[in-house]
Amino acid sequence: MADYRAPLVDMRFIREEVLNAEQEWQTMPATAELNAELADAVLEEAGRLVEAELFPLNQSGDAEGCHFDGHEVSTPDGFQSAFQELAQGGWCGLGGNPDHGGQGLPKLLTQSFDEMLYAGNAGFALYLTLNNGAALLLDAHADEVTRSLYLPRLYAGEWLGTMCLTEPQCGTDLGLIKTRAVPDGNGRYAITGSKIWITGGEHDLTDNIVHLVLAKLPDAPAGAKGISLFLVPKRHVHEDGSVGNANGVVCGGLEHKMGIKGSATCVMHFENAQGILIGEPHQGLATMFTMMNYERLSIGIQGLGLGDVAYQGAMAFARERRQSRAPGGAAEPGQIADPILMHPDVRRMALDVRAWNEGGRLFAAFVARELDRAKYHPDGEVREVAADLVALLTPVAKAFLTDRGFATTVEAQQIYGGSGYCVEWGAEQYVRDARIAMIYEGTNGIQAMDLVGRKLVRNQGAYLHRFAEQMRADLDGQLDGAGSADTRVDPALVPFRVAADIELARLERASEVLIEASKVDPAAAGAAAHDYLQLLGYTAYTWMWWKAARAARRGLAEQGVSGEAFYRAKLMVGQHFLERQLPQSEALESQIAVGPAGLMTWDQALF
Repeated sequence: MADYRAPLVDMRFIREEVLNAEQEWQTMPATAELNAELADAVLEEAGRLVEAELFPLNQSGDAEGCHFDGHEVSTPDGFQSAFQELAQGGWCGLGGNPDHGGQGLPKLLTQSFDEMLYAGNAGFALYLTLNNGAALLLDAHADEVTRSLYLPRLYAGEWLGTMCLTEPQCGTDLGLIKTRAVPDGNGRYAITGSKIWITGGEHDLTDNIVHLVLAKLPDAPAGAKGISLFLVPKRHVHEDGSVGNANGVVCGGLEHKMGIKGSATCVMHFENAQGILIGEPHQGLATMFTMMNYERLSIGIQGLGLGDVAYQGAMAFARERRQSRAPGGAAEPGQIADPILMHPDVRRMALDVRAWNEGGRLFAAFVARELDRAKYHPDGEVREVAADLVALLTPVAKAFLTDRGFATTVEAQQIYGGSGYCVEWGAEQYVRDARIAMIYEGTNGIQAMDLVGRKLVRNQGAYLHRFAEQMRADLDGQLDGAGSADTRVDPALVPFRVAADIELARLERASEVLIEASKVDPAAAGAAAHDYLQLLGYTAYTWMWWKAARAARRGLAEQGVSGEAFYRAKLMVGQHFLERQLPQSEALESQIAVGPAGLMTWDQALF
């Protein structure tokens, strides 16, 4: 099993040379003290921790898994000590509110840490990323007393947070939940019900676990409009922050899963557990989306991280594994055979994986930057534009990144041949760990339905218009400090510019077709949803590759810090995307145009 190395050079290139992060951080009071040097130092230390502490536990944690003794859950050997090291180093509060002990770093920086976590040990990473989302929600919606009591401890890693939504009878349709919350007359609520698939629902990493639970009040309206949100700690919390007796929160068992076996995925029972209402009554689903939107980008990054570590392992194997001779004769005549990396089909697979990974890293950073703008930027118009882009692109960030993440782990596994199917090489674990990311936090089909139904048809393409407006402005050199230089005449950039123009026009055509079709056929949106999300993903990646190519050309001209070899490789990988991956978008447009008839005319009995 090859080692993992955090892609720090590529992360810095995207952050500083593509997005000009340091320059923008200075314009936002919340991030004004952050500079490129500090960002580099943070991520270098993060990379060291992941490489030295978490990655060595990845394979053993998968083999051992979590244990349930009928009452308590224990994590794999080494997880406790690794978690304590991260907690003591402040890594649980990296993006937290400084008023309550967090470090206040922007999402553009913390998402790079998330990628390292998922690449190094996806099962372990989930404890931290769920905690980040829970803390974010409490910071946005809890009262000051609750924030002061809970946030410092979540940021310090003394406690960890969870998200409790799904029940045996409902997942996507949360209006069907049966968990009940009954006022106790003292401003608290008695929570009773069962939840399933709860990441980190019970474990031995912290003394207390803070559950965010969806439940219904006695007077709740039917359906999703009747959901409220409650904070329910595993153990009672006193006013001074000390932990008391058990609070009626009981683990009913561990799920037996395909992957992420180091993550404790639990059945949880709430038996008259005392809870605190977070936000307004019957507004729990809207409140929970504060957490879920950030978590959806995080889960997208799970796909990205696993794709990158899978690529690194496959390339180490492909350089050493010798089979046959290269086309045209021996590449290394002194050896019995040539490395398999000399064969065209292996290179095809390798470059497919690398291009998806590097495009995904660009896209994830872009969405994270827009999240920061929507939250921190002093200019109201900038915040509004960013919020619209986030609304449109969040489903894509979750679904397109995880679709590609799973595909890249499978492709990387294929490079090993038969060895990839065997446990000791590690490739099959990445495939298993990546598969869940397409399912949880809202399946990728649900993400596509959300994109088409809420983000396209419902507002008649307003978000898409904003996206197109921003993309065209960038292509004309008006965004991200690109300057006014006419990039149309640079021969190396012409293919990227032409592709971006073509793909944006294609996306706009398909959007118009879908909006019009939805006016006359209620099934039109659902039938095209998957293909439309994929098409938007391809278009967004084409934009990202344009941005990267432009930055690489600038780096070559100015002898940038990333180095000539890096810039030339970036342009070559981008060219691979244009030539061998992007042509799929033409087929997607054709599929969208077909309409729903071929799906909906079938009688159920024929399936």
